[in-house]
Amino acid sequence: MTAILGLSAFYHDSAAVLVVDGRIVAAAQEERFTRVKHDADFPARAIEYCLAEGGLTAGQLDYVGFYDKPLLKFDRLLETYLAYAPRGFVSFAKAMPVWLRRKLHLPRIIRRGLGGQFRKRCVFAEHHESHAASAFFPSPFEQAAILTLDGVGEWATASLGHGEGNRIRVTHELHFPHSLGLLYSAFTYYCGFRVNSGEYKLMGLAPYGDPAYADAIRRYLIDLKDDGSFRMDMRYFNYCQGLTMTSGRFHRLFGGPPRKPESPLTQRHMDVAASIQVVTEEIVLRAVRHAHKLTGRKNLALAGGVALNCVANGRIVREGPFERVWIQPAAGDAGAALGVAMLIWHQLLGNERMAAPGDSQSGSLLGPSFGPEAIRAQLQAAGAVFEYVENDQTLCSRVAGLLADGQVVGWMQGRISWATRDVRTCRPE
Repeated sequence: MTAILGLSAFYHDSAAVLVVDGRIVAAAQEERFTRVKHDADFPARAIEYCLAEGGLTAGQLDYVGFYDKPLLKFDRLLETYLAYAPRGFVSFAKAMPVWLRRKLHLPRIIRRGLGGQFRKRCVFAEHHESHAASAFFPSPFEQAAILTLDGVGEWATASLGHGEGNRIRVTHELHFPHSLGLLYSAFTYYCGFRVNSGEYKLMGLAPYGDPAYADAIRRYLIDLKDDGSFRMDMRYFNYCQGLTMTSGRFHRLFGGPPRKPESPLTQRHMDVAASIQVVTEEIVLRAVRHAHKLTGRKNLALAGGVALNCVANGRIVREGPFERVWIQPAAGDAGAALGVAMLIWHQLLGNERMAAPGDSQSGSLLGPSFGPEAIRAQLQAAGAVFEYVENDQTLCSRVAGLLADGQVVGWMQGRISWATRDVRTCRPE
């Protein structure tokens, strides 16, 4: 038996995944247990759940994988601060204590977090390699092009490659500071939403506006190529050297300062959201077409935070050249914890891979489950008013009646989903 624990932590969406002999046994984000949205702390509770689900102790693990390479990321931070010195000193002074105290000592922190029981090998994969592995290895494809798009890992902000059998290969990368994820996050910030959390709100706001600023984005902010790569005019952005995403030049271009959180939304904000959404879709479609041309594959596997943009995904399915598309349901950093575990199993250890119909991650139902007695005990402990319905037919009739009356119903059944989005294999019509 070979037991592998994959981890993501300390940056965004901490998570743990347990893979035993190539089978995904359990996966959960730390936020499910702490109730802290996008909890970035060490995923102690998620690890505890995964080990319990697998009936293992930390000492029985053969490998622990971490989803990126902290030293390479630290190198990028230092080079960036040096390039923008002295303007980035405030940001530098804020970031360095955290790195020096914690992020540069991950092997020790991981072993301590596992109670000192784990004494075997820790494996650190590159961020986009972990994303690519999470996209391809659980997919139903024997062969596929792989595209990953996010904010930034170590240096890479996007990657293109292909997978076949039990191997993946990343062949092309776009590097920081030029990033589709950070471009979209800059507009998220400008429209008053929280970066790395409110991007879905920006996507939801876009249909209410007109893309009146799309040409301005293309003309002033980015130099976009046919293959989907681009360079950004960094004079409009502040994330390399400051504590905000956008600069005064950006604000003047779009007609005012960033919207204050929770303040009223205006038509201008809706138009700005519509504009960056249209440009984002254009960039994604160009990258997808280039991936098809470069790899010649019929299938596409997709991951990274930008792969959570459902509207862009819909256009990939409808307008893209691929016959089938599979998107990692946990496409963000949490999913990369799965990627590094599968990378160890297949690519490091050389184990065979059999592509499973649908996917090999059990429809992403990989979290804890709770039976009637556990639920009853929790409700009683909370002093909640509840009613237990014995008969499924009666239960369904009651729920249908509530929905017909315009009520909201929360339904829990089976294991907790690990997916950020519920995505299945798609075929263009």
